[in-house]
Amino acid sequence: MLDLTGADVTYLLAGLALILALVVPPLVSRVAISSPIVLLGVGIVLGLSPLTDHLPLDPERNRAVIEHVTELTVIISLMGVGLALDRQLRPFDRASRRAWSPTWRLLGIAMPLCIAAVTGLGWLAGLSLPLALLLGAALAPTDPVLASDVQVGGPIVDLEDDEVDQVDERSEVRFALTSEAGLNDGLAFPFLYGAVLLAAGGSFWSGFVEWIGWYVVVKVTVGVLVGTAIGWVLGRLAFRSRLELVRIAERGDPLLALAALLTAYGVSELVQGYGFLAVFACAVAMRSAERHHSYHRGMHDMIERLELLFTLLGLLFIGIALGSGLLSALTWWGVAIGVALVLVIRPLTGWLALSIRPRPASEPGGLDRGERAAVAFFGVRGIGSVYYLAYGTGEIGTTVDPWLWATVAFTIVLSVVVHGVTATPAMQRLEQRPTSQE
Repeated sequence: MLDLTGADVTYLLAGLALILALVVPPLVSRVAISSPIVLLGVGIVLGLSPLTDHLPLDPERNRAVIEHVTELTVIISLMGVGLALDRQLRPFDRASRRAWSPTWRLLGIAMPLCIAAVTGLGWLAGLSLPLALLLGAALAPTDPVLASDVQVGGPIVDLEDDEVDQVDERSEVRFALTSEAGLNDGLAFPFLYGAVLLAAGGSFWSGFVEWIGWYVVVKVTVGVLVGTAIGWVLGRLAFRSRLELVRIAERGDPLLALAALLTAYGVSELVQGYGFLAVFACAVAMRSAERHHSYHRGMHDMIERLELLFTLLGLLFIGIALGSGLLSALTWWGVAIGVALVLVIRPLTGWLALSIRPRPASEPGGLDRGERAAVAFFGVRGIGSVYYLAYGTGEIGTTVDPWLWATVAFTIVLSVVVHGVTATPAMQRLEQRPTSQE
């Protein structure tokens, strides 16, 4: 009789996730199914077996572990997203800002509307307003890893600047979804802290002023500035330092990407900024330091492998938790919220945000009707939602109804299945069409 502990099984499952991360993607690349769907299915089967009986799966008892593991997963993925984007962001250049138009629309219009709609549904389902807002904030971020079938493939390093821009602009859908995923993970934090302030009580106006001034303006600004500064300094050192030993790019050691993301995150959190925004800003700044060096590809490939492993491991454990009864607390209200967000709220708010005075499809940042529909639909929910729920419940400091965990888990599973099945055929159809000049 085997006497397996939770640690033993965890090591076993980590090894299994790594094997599946290497084997599954090539196997499913030609069919309309994604690796996350396979990992969820494997996890559910394992959860139904006695092998996982001793695993620490209760989300309330193991909230801190869940928070830190998913936190690391998110910041790794944000670094990968920032390194993958070829389109430069120059804040003082109007043309550059307009080329990022879909991103600003999704963040400034679609995301708050999604949060408001989910908050309203959560309140109607019987949650207090703070917990309803927490649910809305947790389900707000889109996942840059689970959306890999609809995001940009990676940095292009062997073309001139104008050629890089032309290659990047031929897939506005991929750019919009990738850049949105890189920024909205950090921009959900103000809404999460809004839930915390509501739970703490106090005067509405004083709380609102604190929320706007500190949690929206100051912490966002600090996160972006810290990440940009660290990325700029590391980029200059790695590519252009006068000291040969410091020019890491010439040695090709990709560990600088990991060091950069940990440094940016740590410094930003220490000075009270949003670490998620700092990591993404750091990656974008490093990518801009020297656009043509193959070192970017090496860093991105390493980060991509790490984020795939952590994400698939997370999905494996979500599947195990599902097989072990995580959805036992799910009600029809939870199902309605998940279905509404994935199939109604995100598509409608995304379409609205992208359709108000849209840029011509022939210009950078412009989308035609089909592209706007695709961007609006593919708002994939994933590991970030688990992190926000774990972090938020810790900040509020109360025992949270298992219904919240069940609702978030159901929404993630629904998104993984719906978007995983439709992503490949939808993108193939879009990219095989004649170029629209709408």
